[in-house]
Amino acid sequence: MTTTVTLEDALSNVDLLEELPLPDQQPCIEPLPASIMFQPNFNTNFEDRNAFVTGIARYIEQATVHSSMNVMLEEGEGYAIMLYTWRSCSRAIPQVKCNEQPNRVEIYEKTVEVLEPEVTKLMNFMYFQRTAIDRFCGEVRRLCHQERRKDFVSEAYLLTLGKFINMFAVLDELKNMKCSVKNDHSAYKRAAQFLRKMSEPSSIQESQNLSMFLANHNKITQSLQQQLEVINGYEELLADIVNLCVEYYENKMYLTPNEKHMLLKVMGFGLYLMDGNSSNIYKLDAKKRINLTKIDKFFKQLQVVPLFGDMQIELSRYIKTSAHFEENKSRWTCTSISSSPQYNICEQMIQIREDHMRFISELARYSNSEVVTGSGRQESQKTDSEYSKLFDLSLQGIQLLSQWSGHVMEVYSWKLVHPTDKYSNKECPDNAEEYERATRYNYSCEEKFALVEVMAMIKGLQVLMGRMESVFNHAIRHTIYSMLQDFSQVTLREPLRHAIKKKKNVIQSVLQAIRKTVCDWEAGREPHNDPALRGEKDPKGGFDIKVPRRAVGPSSTQLYMVRTMLESLIADKSGSKKTLRSGLDGPTILDIERFHRESFFFTHLLNFSETLQMCCDLSQLWFREFFLELTMGRRIQFPIEMSMPWILTDHILETKEASMMDCLQTLNLAYSSIFSTYRNFVGPPHIKVMCRLLGYQGIAVVMEELLKVVKSLLQGTIMQYVKTLMEVMPKICRLPRHEYGSPGILEFFHHQLKDIVEYAELKTVCFQNLREVGNAMLFCLLSEQSLSQEEVCDLLHAAPFQNILPRVHVKEGERLDAKMKRLEQKYTALHLVPLIERLGTPQQIAIAREGDLLTKERLCCGLSMFEVILTRVRGFLDDPIWRGPLPSNGVMHVDECVEFHRLWSAMQFVYCIPVGAHEFTVEQCFGDGLHWAGCMIISLLGQHRRFDILDFSYHLLKVQKHDGKDEVIKSVPLKKMVDRIRRFQVINNEVFSILNKYLKAGDGENMPVEHVRCFQPPIHQSLASS
Repeated sequence: MTTTVTLEDALSNVDLLEELPLPDQQPCIEPLPASIMFQPNFNTNFEDRNAFVTGIARYIEQATVHSSMNVMLEEGEGYAIMLYTWRSCSRAIPQVKCNEQPNRVEIYEKTVEVLEPEVTKLMNFMYFQRTAIDRFCGEVRRLCHQERRKDFVSEAYLLTLGKFINMFAVLDELKNMKCSVKNDHSAYKRAAQFLRKMSEPSSIQESQNLSMFLANHNKITQSLQQQLEVINGYEELLADIVNLCVEYYENKMYLTPNEKHMLLKVMGFGLYLMDGNSSNIYKLDAKKRINLTKIDKFFKQLQVVPLFGDMQIELSRYIKTSAHFEENKSRWTCTSISSSPQYNICEQMIQIREDHMRFISELARYSNSEVVTGSGRQESQKTDSEYSKLFDLSLQGIQLLSQWSGHVMEVYSWKLVHPTDKYSNKECPDNAEEYERATRYNYSCEEKFALVEVMAMIKGLQVLMGRMESVFNHAIRHTIYSMLQDFSQVTLREPLRHAIKKKKNVIQSVLQAIRKTVCDWEAGREPHNDPALRGEKDPKGGFDIKVPRRAVGPSSTQLYMVRTMLESLIADKSGSKKTLRSGLDGPTILDIERFHRESFFFTHLLNFSETLQMCCDLSQLWFREFFLELTMGRRIQFPIEMSMPWILTDHILETKEASMMDCLQTLNLAYSSIFSTYRNFVGPPHIKVMCRLLGYQGIAVVMEELLKVVKSLLQGTIMQYVKTLMEVMPKICRLPRHEYGSPGILEFFHHQLKDIVEYAELKTVCFQNLREVGNAMLFCLLSEQSLSQEEVCDLLHAAPFQNILPRVHVKEGERLDAKMKRLEQKYTALHLVPLIERLGTPQQIAIAREGDLLTKERLCCGLSMFEVILTRVRGFLDDPIWRGPLPSNGVMHVDECVEFHRLWSAMQFVYCIPVGAHEFTVEQCFGDGLHWAGCMIISLLGQHRRFDILDFSYHLLKVQKHDGKDEVIKSVPLKKMVDRIRRFQVINNEVFSILNKYLKAGDGENMPVEHVRCFQPPIHQSLASS
C-alpha cells in the first residue's frame, strides 16, 4: 500500500537530514593553506582619528598616544625576534692565536666587517629600551600626577601599558638568555680596539655602555624599577593594570592563547615591579587594592606559560624574586612544588571530546546548508536572529580552538621546564641531551595519543570554519552593525532624553558624541523632529525610528571611541567628586555594561581569518633556539627525531594504532606528490625561490661573493693547471687530411694527446674547479632570468599606476592619438606620482618618485647583470698563458698549441672518450658546469670561431660522418665516441649562443657592424725585389 506524502512534508524531511551529524572517525589535520590565504587588515592604528571630530577631544588625544605606543610595541616585537633568532657569528670567525700571527690584521678587519652591522643592531636595541622605558615612565608619571589621579583612564589605555610591561619582561629574559650576543660584541670590541676604530671618546663610552648593558642580567627590569620608584603613586596605576588583567582573565576576556598568557605575565611582572623599596604589595592587598589570593589561585592552576618561542616562564618566579617574599612566603601556594591538573591533558580529553562533538554537530548543520548543498537562504533573506546565531557560532568556535591550542602549548611549556631523567623514565639514556629529556623521553604513550587527537581536532575544525569564512564574515559584519546601530539609535535615546531634560550637560555631550561617531541614519542624518532631542516624551502613537541593516563593520578607531566614551559613563572615576555613573538610572547602566562586554570581541571577529589562524597556531612546537643556545655552539641544529611533531608522528608509526594512522596518510601523500617534482636537482624553480627570498640586495651580495670565488679559481688553481697542461701539449698538432679516414685520425689524436689523456688530476681536481666556475656563472644567469620574470609581473601590475597604457585597437576612421588621450584621461586618477605630488607630504613625494624610478629601471627593460659579470670575469683572464704569443703569420695560430682553445680541445677529446660499464661519465660527475666554464673562457678570449674550426673532436666527427666507419682504436669504440662528440657539440653551441647574446649586447651601440680585420695579400717573389 502506497503512502501519500505532500511536497511540504518531503521538503521538511530533507531539511531534517541537514541536522544529522555524520562523523566518519577520520580526523582532518590539514590546516588552512596559509600561502594562498588572504587576510585583510582593517586596523588603521588610529590614523583616521581626526575624522571623528565630533567625539570627545581627550579620547582623540588618547588615540594619538595609543598610535605611537603601538608603533613602539611593534618595534619591540622586532627586537625580540632579533634576539631570539641570534646565532653566534664570532664562533664561525677564525681567532687570532698570538700577536705574532702574520694574518692577524686581516682577521681583525674581516671580524669588524662581519660583526659591525650586528653590533649596530645591538646598539639600536640598547637605545630602544632606554626610549621605551622613558616613554612608559613618562605615561605613568603623567597619569599619577596629583591632579590626574582621580581621572578616568580607559581599559584600552591600561591594557596598552600592560603590553609594555609584557614587552619589558620578554626583552629582558631574551637578553639574559643569549650568551652569543655578549660573545659577538666582545669579539667585535677586541678587533675594533686593535684596529683603533673607536678613537672618539663618545664612541668608546657608548661601546662601554653596551658592554655593561649586555653583561648585566635583568638590566631592563632594574632600570624600569629604578625610574618607577621615584614616581609618587606609581603603585596605584600598576595596581589598576594588574586588576584589569585579573578581571579579563577571570571573565575570559581574551580570545587568542597569546592574549591569555600575556595577562598572566603582566600580573606576575606587575606585582614584581610594585613590590619594591617604596611600595609593598602585601599592604596593598590588606587595603583590598589588589587581590593576591585570586592571583595565587591563577598561578597555581597555570604554573608555566610560554614566554617567546621555546622559552618559558614559571609565574611563581616573579613572586619568589619580589622584595618582600621571604617574610610572606606562607601566603602563597603557587610557589610550592606540585603538578597542576592543567597539565594533565589525558584527564581533559573527556571534556574536549564532548565539546568537539557538540560543536561539530552544530557547525555541520549550517555548513551543509550554506556551503555544501547551497540550500541556505540568500544573504538578503536572512533575519537578524539567523545572523546572530552565525555570529555566536563563529565566536564559540574560535574560543574552543583557542582553548584547545592553549592546552597543547601549556602542556608543552610545562614539559620543557620539567625535563625527565633516567630515574623517572627508564628509556632515557644517561647521555641524553637537555632538549631530548624535555621532549623525546618526557611524554607517556597516552599523552602522545592525546596530543595527536587534540591537534587533529584543532586543524580539522580550522579547515571547516575556514570553508565558511565568507558566510561568517557577512554574518559578523551584519550583526555588529545591527547591534551598534540599535544600541546607539534606540537604546541610548532614552538616556539622552533624560540627560537633556535634567540638564546633565556632560552626560548629554558624551551620548551625543557617541551617536554622531557611529550612527548611520536611515535618511542620512539624525531626525530633527525627534522629541528626545528636546527632552520631551514621545507622542501617544510613538516615534518610529527605522534602523537600517547593512553588512558593514565599524573601523577600529570608531570602535575604540565608542567603547571608551561608554566606559567613561559607567566608570568609578570621572575627574570630579561626582561620577557620571551616578547620573544614570539602573537599567541604562546595565544596558551599557552589557554592550561594553559584548563589543570586546568585535575587533577580533572583524579580523576573522587572522584570528582563526592565531588561535590554531602550533608553530611553537618547532622552535628550539633557546635549547640550541644552551649547547654553546656544540649543536647548529637538533636532529628531527628530537622535535615534537616528529616524535608524535614516529609514535603513531611505531604503535600502528589504527585510529591514529588516519592522521598521517593523506597529508604526507599530498606533500610528497607536490615536492617530488623538485627533488634530486637544483635548477630554475629553486633559484626563483632564492631570488624572491634574497631580493636585489641579497642577490648582489651573493654574486659579489661568487665573483671572488671565480677570480680565486681562475687566477689560482685553474691557471696553474693550464700552465702545466700547456707544457705537455704537443707544440704543433695539425688536423689530418680526410684521406687518412676516421680510424686513422682517432689513432693520430690519441697518440698526440697521450700525455693529456693520462694526466691523473685532469678528471678530478682540474675538472672540479672548472665545474665550480661554470656553476657559479650558471647561477648568476638563472638568477637574472628569475628576477626578470618577477619584474615583468611587477611592471604589468604597476603599469596602470604609472600611466603606462597598452596600445589600443583602432578601427578605420579613428585616430590613435585621440583614442589614447581619452584612455589616459580615464585612468588619470590611478596615476600615483602626480596624485601624491599634489596631496602628499615631502617625504611621501620623495618615496613615490624613487619607487616610480625603481619600477621603471628594471632588468627586463634591457639592463643586464650577467653582461656585467662576464665583463668582470674577462678582467680575470689577463695572464698571457690564456692567449699565447702573437702569431708568426700576423693573422692567427693554426697548428700551434699555444692558445687556450687548443688546450680545451684536448680536454674535450679526453671526456668524449667512452668509459667502461661500471665507470662514471663526465656528465654524471660534473654536469653542465664544466662545459659552461670552458665555453665561457673561450668566448671571453675571443677564440670561439677558432675553436669551432680547429677542434680535434669536431674534425673527427666531420670525417667519420663522411666515411661512416666503426672500429675499436686503442680500446676506444669509434662510433660511441663520435656520438658523444655530437652530443657535446650541441651543448657547446647552445652555450656559445647564450654567451654571444650577452657579449654582443654591450657592443651593439658602439659597433653597428661586425668588426673585420683587413690583411694585405701576399706579394709574389718576382715582385718582391722591385
